[in-house]
Amino acid sequence: MVVRRSTGEVSHHVFHELPDLLPPEHLIVLNNTKVFPARLRARREGRDENFEVLLVQEIGQGVWRTLVRPGRKLREGETILIGRLKARAHGACEDGTRLIEFDPRESLPTEIESMGEPPLPPYIRRSRDWDFSKDRERYQTVYARHSGSVAAPTAGLHFTPRVLERLSEKGFRICEILLHVGYGTFKPVRSEEVESHRMDPEYYEVGGQAADCLATGRREGRRVLAVGTTVTRVLEHLAQRRWNAEAPASGYCDLFIYPGHRFRWVDCLLTNFHLPKSTLFMLVCAFAGREFMLECYRTAMARKYRFFSYGDCMLIL
Repeated sequence: MVVRRSTGEVSHHVFHELPDLLPPEHLIVLNNTKVFPARLRARREGRDENFEVLLVQEIGQGVWRTLVRPGRKLREGETILIGRLKARAHGACEDGTRLIEFDPRESLPTEIESMGEPPLPPYIRRSRDWDFSKDRERYQTVYARHSGSVAAPTAGLHFTPRVLERLSEKGFRICEILLHVGYGTFKPVRSEEVESHRMDPEYYEVGGQAADCLATGRREGRRVLAVGTTVTRVLEHLAQRRWNAEAPASGYCDLFIYPGHRFRWVDCLLTNFHLPKSTLFMLVCAFAGREFMLECYRTAMARKYRFFSYGDCMLIL
């Protein structure tokens, strides 16, 4: 779906038409994070009960914030067996995550890569005998480079090598930045006042080549097309810090964008169709207007667009 904010026009296309839908005076910004297989099957030592561990964030050498399901029976100090790995359960954190400390192993990243399953959203259901090698490939952008995300930047899943090649052939500038998508991105807003919601910090990097590309694009007057909400949040986070794009930048982004936000870097947005009451949908409403977006979502439902991670997308101009 292509949405033009200036006129309210809505049109419908297939994704490979993207290079023909935009004038080449655009700078396309991608998030090159790579999803790692963060979902692990585990059991308690001496018991046959199986449960699931989702690795959320490594906070120290071998110490991870995790989501454990079901986690109520897991007591502090218990030993957990995950394939060839052993880990010890620590206490629960205020946000509901559990700390798990793996026994020191130099091969921990390799073991996780070999045993883990893609951290698909819970609404995508797979049987226990499902071949997860399919999702390892599909739940990843074709330009994914740096491992560290527990969810894919789903707007980028639509790109193929041929689409990227055609964009380059037509004169589009393309640059890559990094934001490791964390579990907190998908937490629903439960605060009565929107302003009270807090985003979990997520690590980002804008390397020297990307900074130079962004600075050059600005000097040339190019319009910035952010591929996904993750790219949008990084660029707007840096804009609030008066970043001039002349030097690399890195750190943690916790920017929550909701209606009323003044966009400084992003001119156009490519994004999937999101869950209601999510921070992602609020960002889209901030960019294009709540009532207009609700109307577009109603159109998408009427035309049987697919929603969420493996769904269709919207180009907002």
